[in-house]
Formats: sequence, C-alpha cells, structure tokens
Amino acid sequence: MNVTIALLLAQDGLSNGVIYALLAISILLVFLITRVLLVPQGEFVVLAALTMVQLQKGAGPSVIWLLLALAVTAASMSSLRAWRTGEWRRLPAVLAFTLGAVLFGAAASATPLLTTAGAAPHFALTTMATLVLVAPLGPLLYWSAFEGIARASILTLLFAAVAVHYVLQGSMLPLFGPEGFQAEALISGRVDVGFTRVSLQLLLLCAIFVATVGALWMFIGRTIAGKILRATAVNARGARIVGIRPETSGAIAFGLASLIGAVSGVLIAPLTTLYYDSGFLLALKGFVGAVTGGLASFPLAAAGSLLIGVLEAMFSFQFSALKDSLVFAALLPILLILSTRQLSDRDTEAEE
Repeated sequence: MNVTIALLLAQDGLSNGVIYALLAISILLVFLITRVLLVPQGEFVVLAALTMVQLQKGAGPSVIWLLLALAVTAASMSSLRAWRTGEWRRLPAVLAFTLGAVLFGAAASATPLLTTAGAAPHFALTTMATLVLVAPLGPLLYWSAFEGIARASILTLLFAAVAVHYVLQGSMLPLFGPEGFQAEALISGRVDVGFTRVSLQLLLLCAIFVATVGALWMFIGRTIAGKILRATAVNARGARIVGIRPETSGAIAFGLASLIGAVSGVLIAPLTTLYYDSGFLLALKGFVGAVTGGLASFPLAAAGSLLIGVLEAMFSFQFSALKDSLVFAALLPILLILSTRQLSDRDTEAEE
C-alpha cells in the first residue's frame, strides 16, 4: 500500500465513517433518554435508502404501507393505554401526529406524479419525500412497541428492540424484494486539495454531517423540547416530578433518531448497494462507535465512528474477507478499558 492508495482508502473510510457517526449519535441519544439500545436504527437507514431509489426510478414508495401499519398500531396502542390508565390528555396529540404522518406520507408518495413522463424526479424533491416518509416512523414505533414498557429493565428493552428489528426486517422483504439497490450519485467530480484529489461527494457528506450535528446541538441546547430531553436524560424521575413526561421525551428522541436515520439513508444510498437486511450490520457499527464514547459522550462516539470507517476501509484493502470481524474485534479493547475504569471508580468510592 502506497500513500496514494492510503489517501483514497481514507476518503472512502471517512465517507462511511460519517454515516456511522450519525448512527452512533442517534443510538446514544435514544439510549440516554429512554435506556433503549435502538437496534432497529439501521432499518431507518435502509428504509430511507431504498425509498430514495424507488422515488428516483419514478416508482411508488413501498414504505407507505409500513407507515400506515405503524400509524394504525400506534393509534390503537395509545388509545388502549389511555383507556386503561385514564390519562386521555396526550391521546389527541398522538392521534393528530399519526393522522398527519399518514396524510403527509400519502402526499410524498405522489412525488413521481409531479414529474413529466419518463423523467426522474429532482434530487431535492426525492430527498424531501424520503424524509417525510421515514422520519415519522420513529415516534410511531415508540408508541407501538416501547412506551408501554418504558419502565422495564434495560435487558427487557433490549429484547424488545431486537424483536422490533426482526419485525421490521421481515416486513421489508415483501415490500422491497431481495435484490439490492444503489441510488444515483449525489454529486460527481473531484477537487485538488494539496497533493491529493478529494471527491466532491465526500465534501458534501462532511458538510451535511456538520450541519446535522450543529442543528441537533442547537435543538438540544436552545429549545424547550431540547431542554426536556436533557432533563429526562439526567434524571427521569426528577423530570416527572417537575411535570416533564418521560414518554414525551421518548417520542421526541425516537423522532430525532428516525430523522437522523433518514438523512443517513439518503447519504449512504449512492455509496454502496443496500439490501433489505443491511440495517443490522450498519446499526452494529454505529453501536461500536457509541461504545467508544462510553455510551455517554457524543464527541467521542462521533470520533470513534470516523475511526471505525477508516479502519474498515484499510482492512477491506488488506483483508477483505475479515474486514467486519476486525472492525468488531476493535470493540474488545474498548470494552476492557471501560470495564477497568468502572472497577477502579468503584474501588475509589469504596475507599471513600
């Protein structure tokens, strides 16, 4: 491997690392607020990517059927919980959201009809339609599967997340089929940077990543909804005492996760061929990135994810058959360091 090849591999690694970083941030966000390890996060990415391809081909998006099914399930489960607990205050908002998601999703499904015959829809139009179709899936999924067990143990929530992953993955096979899809390039061309050439697509990915992280930081730090999320993450019981419902925080967190997943799907669709079952591997790599931050630090999770992307590119050149195994093997020393740190902290507390 010479310097030129290493630089090209680093560019590919950074392209994938940006996607893993977004996944790690969303997984960490949901975990800190709801204690749910969002295994289905990869499904949001794949749903967005495959929907993007369908819209580019001028076909109707199959995800609308999943959106409709989740909307009916969320409305039914929320109504049942309201009837059992006698808490009817939140039900109108949930029903309004589900109805709005279905109506906007139906409008987005008509995107291919807005173009002339034989012409592909504009990139901005397909991107907006994809976000409108996929982003509402997060809150709907939370109301359908997780709100009723929000106070369960972390292990129970993990089992529920794995079950939801398999349900979504199984439903995607009849919706999209077993074949793989890859979208058209976001932008083509390269630009000279120093003694190497950098693809414009990588620069666009980095710009969108910075914009997404910046918008998330502004939302969490400067808005009332963001402060609600922070309060719930710090102390859910204390937040409930002062009038903040952790269930509302959970729905917002899942909504942000599905929105970030949809953005990630739009970004990764031109980079690689995705199948209906590609989401689990993507979520695992995002989880490895989140673990590098100790499931507590967003900057460390993002940095770890970028490193994972670069390592994956390097391993794919030298050991293509073992690239995934080597990437996940990198998790072992991280877990060892974290466990050693926790043991030392416990010893310090015991001595005090």
